[in-house]
Amino acid sequence: MRYVALTGSLGCGFREESLAAGVAAGPAFIGSDSGSTDGGPYYLGSGDWIWADAAYERDLRLGLAGARRAGVPLIIGSCGGGGGDDAVTGYLDLVERIARGEGWRLRVACVFCEPDRAVMKAKLLDGLLLPLPGAPAIESATFDADGHIVAMAGAEQIEWALATGADVVLVGRCADAAIYAAMPLAAGFEPASVWNAAKIAECGAAAAENRSGQDSLLVTLDDDGFVLEPLDPALRCTPASVAAHTLYEVSDPYRLVMPSGVLDSSAATYTALDDRRVRVTGGTWTPAERYTVKLEGSAPLGFLSGFWGTVRDPMLLLQLPQWCAAVEDRLRSRLKEVASGDFQVQLRTFGGRDVEAVLVVDVVGQTQEDASAMARAAYHVALHWPIVGWSGGSVTTFAHPYSAPVVDRGPVYRFTLNHAMVLEGDEPETLFRTTVEEVG
Repeated sequence: MRYVALTGSLGCGFREESLAAGVAAGPAFIGSDSGSTDGGPYYLGSGDWIWADAAYERDLRLGLAGARRAGVPLIIGSCGGGGGDDAVTGYLDLVERIARGEGWRLRVACVFCEPDRAVMKAKLLDGLLLPLPGAPAIESATFDADGHIVAMAGAEQIEWALATGADVVLVGRCADAAIYAAMPLAAGFEPASVWNAAKIAECGAAAAENRSGQDSLLVTLDDDGFVLEPLDPALRCTPASVAAHTLYEVSDPYRLVMPSGVLDSSAATYTALDDRRVRVTGGTWTPAERYTVKLEGSAPLGFLSGFWGTVRDPMLLLQLPQWCAAVEDRLRSRLKEVASGDFQVQLRTFGGRDVEAVLVVDVVGQTQEDASAMARAAYHVALHWPIVGWSGGSVTTFAHPYSAPVVDRGPVYRFTLNHAMVLEGDEPETLFRTTVEEVG
């Protein structure tokens, strides 16, 4: 079985020539991830999409056209970035608009991944929400907050969507590798090879050496392993570049945890077939004793305003940590004088102490007006805070790049959940709502 990993993130682009080469290879399906928590909690909490609408439409239009030429399904996971229900609906609208414009008739299966909050509350009471590393403390009220909570779909939910005869599958929050594992697993391929290939393919041509941008990857599965080939002839996969991608975005370099089990790739071998293709064999798959899905939640924190600048004064650079601590302490007392409600303030520095450092001050308030007022007050404090050893009049501590220096950033969010939820009985299917639409 062959398949094409279109790009690492739908909306980031790929070469049309690469897709054409992938279609010519006779794939069983074309897939693409479209989301991540890499950008923090904003996109999940707000529901905003990561990239521009025009970028999504370009990639989706080409992907749909390629899938139609090949006569195979197109599978998109983690719609919009955060994978919320509204993003799935938004992608469906985009597919329908493209289909009408092209004169296509498409069957689209949508998998919605925002669980019923009453179900999650019950799971919490039953001890079936398991904290993952770094998870925040949660309580029943966590599930009443604004924002969004998503459950990360696995391969099974995509398999069920494909079984409807869908031309296009649009999934909310989804494990990246599940996009590329669903169809091979349904076809009976060996799970360890399927999941290892899917893990490497999840970011498209990112498994190639010296990739300068997003592009497509061709994966060929057989009875004993799989072969990876970048579809841009200027790129090459090597054993080192492929093995490196198995380490990408995992807490354990050899273990990939999925809802239905765990891949152990420690025994995998990577062999160059030529100067562009790599064959991978080995690895083991252990089915899970309990089916679990990861929960991600994001809720509003407030509104952010801030400012930044550079510090080059050698006297200040030598005492920067102590100076920052004193400034931050003074900011907390000063902002109490101008705040109308609760607030948070954070001062951070980036860079070396010998030549230059960047100073960043962020203030979060309950309204944008309040955050802006506090940031303006904080700016004046930091700009003229004394330096130990300085003699003379007032001191100016940093240079800011903008006038006005304070930038109002809008709403900010915080992660509220990073937990595994145990599913029982038919919950792996019923927790995720699936609809099928005829569009075009």
